[in-house]
Amino acid sequence: MKKLVFSAVVFSSLFTLSTAQAQQPPIIDRQLFFGEIQIAGAQISPDGQWVSFLKPYKGTRNIWVKKANEPFSAAKPVSAEATRPVRGYFWSHDSKYILYAQDAAGDENFNIYAIDPTQSAETKTGVPPTRALTNLKGVRTEIVAAPKSKPDILYIGLNDRDPQWHDLYELHLSTGEKTLVRKNTDRIAGWEFDHEGNLRLAERTNKAGDTEILSVTPNDFKLIYSCTVLEGCGVEGFTADNKHAYLSTNKGALDLSELELIDPAGGATTKVESDPEKRVDFGQLVSSDVDYRILFTQYTDDRNRLYFHDKEFEKEYRWLQSKLPGKEINFGARSKDESIWIVNANSDTEPGETYIWNRKAKTLALQYRIREELPRTSLSERKPYHFKSSDGLDIPAYLTLPKGLPAKNLPLIVFPHGGPWGRDSFGYDTFAQFLANRGYAVLQPNFRASTGYGKKYLNAGNGEWGRKMQDDLTWGVKALAADGTADAKRAGIAGGSYGGYATLAGVAFTPDVYAAAFSIVGPSNLITLLDAIPPYWEAGRKQMYTRMADPTTPAGKELLTEESPLTKAKSIVTPLVVVQGKNDPRVNIRESNQIVAAVRDNNKPIEYLVAPDEGHGFARPINNLAMVTKMEEFFAKYLGGRYQHDVSEEIAARLKVLTVDPKTVDGTVTLKSGPSETSK
Repeated sequence: MKKLVFSAVVFSSLFTLSTAQAQQPPIIDRQLFFGEIQIAGAQISPDGQWVSFLKPYKGTRNIWVKKANEPFSAAKPVSAEATRPVRGYFWSHDSKYILYAQDAAGDENFNIYAIDPTQSAETKTGVPPTRALTNLKGVRTEIVAAPKSKPDILYIGLNDRDPQWHDLYELHLSTGEKTLVRKNTDRIAGWEFDHEGNLRLAERTNKAGDTEILSVTPNDFKLIYSCTVLEGCGVEGFTADNKHAYLSTNKGALDLSELELIDPAGGATTKVESDPEKRVDFGQLVSSDVDYRILFTQYTDDRNRLYFHDKEFEKEYRWLQSKLPGKEINFGARSKDESIWIVNANSDTEPGETYIWNRKAKTLALQYRIREELPRTSLSERKPYHFKSSDGLDIPAYLTLPKGLPAKNLPLIVFPHGGPWGRDSFGYDTFAQFLANRGYAVLQPNFRASTGYGKKYLNAGNGEWGRKMQDDLTWGVKALAADGTADAKRAGIAGGSYGGYATLAGVAFTPDVYAAAFSIVGPSNLITLLDAIPPYWEAGRKQMYTRMADPTTPAGKELLTEESPLTKAKSIVTPLVVVQGKNDPRVNIRESNQIVAAVRDNNKPIEYLVAPDEGHGFARPINNLAMVTKMEEFFAKYLGGRYQHDVSEEIAARLKVLTVDPKTVDGTVTLKSGPSETSK
């Protein structure tokens, strides 16, 4: 198919601009934000001999390798996925194999594949053979552990016997042979191996939704620790001598989670540390892979904070900071002797720089920049922003203002994160930058129920979908309008997953707040959402019922119905676009079908995009490009931002494939437990 040739930026001379708009940087081509990444995901092999990375091969993102001392021009592809991009991979500890997982069209039923990069390329594919270590239909393979002491072994979970629970298997990488280790008839949600590859602990979710940490014996389990459904606790690895495990917990009187030591035999605990500033939960610990000492711990606040346990490593980190001023530094793969590391540096206006750090030689060599063609000087600052919600609760957020425009009466897009039990954090954000470049202020609130801010903040969201959690977005609009930053009449909302729900809730429950809405894989009916969750989410079912409401009880069903945007569909008068992946196992397509049909039947403006080859969110760049092409034109129409007018033939054709006529949509639903009142 013939494609239009894109320039790096579409200059403002193509558009009619106001005086204020003329101060903005040029419109950045959407391809530079959402097109296929030309290089990313670098890793060093454990033996230090290879550098691997992700790069398109025959139009799809695949794995490439080169010798560590070779230029990138000498690299060769080793995988040949033809439709879905490879999104992640890792090396076996002996550097013999590259391993990755792939699903089918977004169904999240993953299989695991192995590649020997030293083998010759096959004539048909142009790459070495790819072996399917698992090759199961309708089964979700989970990677449990890859012990360093057993380089040919991968411990995996398979739910082929029981779709709800994963049995534990030992998988030999060299032969593909697998052996059952534990038949999971005890509601085990996680397994924990020590540094020698010995199975020591397990995490179980009981029928009440509580988490139980169990000591594993050859034939049984022993309960050593537990926390309730409204608390959090989990194993974070083992100490260097394997005598204790690290535990993250907020049990009992604790609000912010802390790091503790736990005795795997008896369950006795000792505090190690918690946030010195008493603001956020314990984040993570980073240890040496050589002797397993803790190098540092990390806490995610408005910005990341690091606390060093190893003074020599701290000195090295400060040296890296001197070379990468103003950047967030993240550590990637490392050689087994830890002499060579992959270092990734980013900021709010830097998508990522990848370096090889040679600790012995004390050198830091730039390998590439992610999306190098993206003009960094045209990107906008993304700053922490706090405001008060309806009940006075402080809501942490991030605010991105369009570069080159006065922070006054700007069109605003609220972009809540998914989960909802997750959070946004500081750094480069593609949607924030894309929309800011189009002239919008972008607000990303970490509303109540977001994780990382303590147990009280998390639990403040219980039973509050569409209620106080929605207030946390609405009051963000009010705060920015009150200080003159945003024009309240030109506020829009967009988001994916829970963010898609919040988008639908925004126009259903607060129809006067938003002038345009763009919902991506968002649930519209909480009854049918919970009815269709994947079977392997069984471990989290009770937690969801506790935090949302229990649909098996009259009171719970009533609350879920009340909080469902579908219930108030007749109140939706705001122009709305709904986006869905046909194969989404989390938010079934019937969630989007129901709301599209309801708004259509109310004779209000509704547009619908469905990707036939996607699941919960879009993996294929062409689908993302088609979606954001619709997004920017839609928001420009109703909020007054600018947009890129030219559309390539390929994107236009794909957008045509994704576009569904709302008149053809069937919104009826039958529950597993019977018909849904809200769908009649």
